[in-house]
Amino acid sequence: RLSPVISAYPDDKYENLEIEVVLPGVEKKDISFKITEDGFYVKATKEGVEYADSYAVCCPVIPEKAVANYSNGVLKVKVPYQQPFEKAVNVNIE
Repeated sequence: RLSPVISAYPDDKYENLEIEVVLPGVEKKDISFKITEDGFYVKATKEGVEYADSYAVCCPVIPEKAVANYSNGVLKVKVPYQQPFEKAVNVNIE
């Protein structure tokens, strides 16, 4: 069992969470991706190798609006935040 390489970051407008999961050589039919308001789980298999892990999301998302596509070994998921980052407070670093 291996943890896949994951990148999760806000889009340029801070409206959506973008998730990228690297799954080299895995076929789309062998991927399971589940998401909740506060986290997501991915599981995929390829020739006896299982990629699996779960991750917490720092800001709540709307799971029903998640959109995913898989191409060239990378699963990309885009899901809107429940509240935009506009209310975030900038912290000065000393």
